[in-house]
Order: sequence, then structure tokens, then C-alpha cells
Amino acid sequence: MSAFDALSLKQLRALAAVARRGSITAAAEQLNLTPPAIHAQIKGLEAILEVPILQRTSDTAGSQLTEVGFAMLEAAERIEVILSQCAGQVDALARGRAGKVILGVVSTGKYFAPKLVKQLKALCPDIDVILRVGNRDDVIRDLERHAVDLTVMGRPPRFPSVIAEPLGPHPHGLVAAPDHPLAGKADITASDLFSQVFLAREDGSGTRILMSRYLDRIGEGHVFDTVEMGSNETIKQAVIAGLGIAVLSLHTVMDELHSGRLVQLRAPGLPIVRHWFLVWPADKPMRPVTDTLRKAIMGMQGGFLPE
Repeated sequence: MSAFDALSLKQLRALAAVARRGSITAAAEQLNLTPPAIHAQIKGLEAILEVPILQRTSDTAGSQLTEVGFAMLEAAERIEVILSQCAGQVDALARGRAGKVILGVVSTGKYFAPKLVKQLKALCPDIDVILRVGNRDDVIRDLERHAVDLTVMGRPPRFPSVIAEPLGPHPHGLVAAPDHPLAGKADITASDLFSQVFLAREDGSGTRILMSRYLDRIGEGHVFDTVEMGSNETIKQAVIAGLGIAVLSLHTVMDELHSGRLVQLRAPGLPIVRHWFLVWPADKPMRPVTDTLRKAIMGMQGGFLPE
């Protein structure tokens, strides 16, 4: 074991006080200790180093540092700076102003999630936001395993037990290519949709669940031709290519609707307006840093959502 392993912070602070005040007696006054206590700390430090660190001044009125003492003083000052910085970090962590938060987002929300994270970085620069994107089943599994701190999703799950706060509206509509036969038709009926091919996400996707419920409601038992695809991007490109139509979150197709690459069909019962929620596990105490981020997100009042 190195002799330096036996050093104590009290010894280094005693040395620094002597260096600042010029004598053991004055250092004792500064540290609210007795001169013998300061003398014992200095002697203990010299015993560890096996060299003198103080020498009496010529007029015997005080003490000054040797070269080794100055080296130790420099180390003591650096340690105090590091401890001060650490104290600030600990205080920030304790007050929720710093730390790491894992934010889960369902895949439909990935179109606005980067904007949300950017705004959070501006509001909470010392909080490291880790973004985790997955489909609904993935997100629910992460909530159950406590693998995420907060989650942005649509309909909150029944299990695991969660707490949810609404963030803003989440509209869904039926989209098609601009040259589709139903594009521009004012009064689309359920029977108009019977012959259409619906492009859909995989089982377990929130969008797939919503689409299935919508078609069950308007179809009254009719079986719709459905083609499954693995992502919203694939579905959008397939719709643009004329392979079918799709019920999608309108937040995922804003650019395509604005540019005219997709159009929204005026189908019965649409758009369906759901809500985005901020969700977190009910059985896990919320850390201060997570609560800080939660308050920041809620304070945005859905301003990060597409208009």
C-alpha cells in the first residue's frame, strides 16, 4: 500500500490553514481547533511522507512550508476544488437538476420525439435524455421492467399499473395517393371501402389496434383485405405508390400531406382523435431528476406536437 493511502483530508486542511495564516496558532483559530490538534495533524502528515513539510521562520513567529509542503499544498487545493465541484453535482442530482432520464416513445411518436428532446435539452441542459423508440408492445414491456423512466404513448396500458397525464390531441385519418379513385370524393361510404386494400402495421401496434376497431365498426362483419407492413415509413411509401390506403396517425404524415404526396380521405367517422399521454410506472418512486423532466414536458402543453 502506498504511504499516500494513509493521508487524510483533515491533515491536508490543517496544512492549508497553516499556509494561509502563517502559523499553527492562527491555523487553529481558523479551523476552531487547538494548536496541539493542528500540530498533531502536521506531524502525522510528516510521518507518512517521512520528510518535513513545515519549518520555523527565522524570527520564530510562525511557520512556512518546505518544498514538499508546497507540493502537498497544491494537491490539497486541487482536492478542495474537485470536492467543491462534486458537491455541486450532488446537490444538482438531489434537487433533480442533473442526471440521466430514459424517455420511451412509441414508434408513431418518433416524428416529433427529436423536437421534444431538443426542447428538453434547452430547458434542462444538465439532464441527459436517452430516447428509446419501440412499438406499443416494446414500450409496455419496458414499463413493466422499469427499463424506462417516462414514456410518451397513446392509450395507456391496463397492465402494468401506470400513471398517465394527457399531453395533447392525437388525430388519426385515412390516407391515400393523390390519384386514388377515392381522393377528393366528398361522401365516401363504408361500402366504398369494402373493395380497398388496407396497409397496416404489425399486430401489437397501437395504430393497428385502432384501425381494426374502426374497420370492425364501419364494416359490420365485413372482412377487409389487409396487408401487413413493418413500419409507418414503409406504409407511407406503399400508399404513395398506389398499393393501398391506410389508417395512420396524422402526426406521421404531416410532411406528405403538406407536399401533396398523400391526401386525407373523407371517410365516415374520421378523423379519430385520441390523445398522447406521458406515462410512468405506478409502482416505482419517481426520482427528482425524472420529476424535473416530467414537469418540463407537461409545461410545454403539447407545443412539441405537430399542428
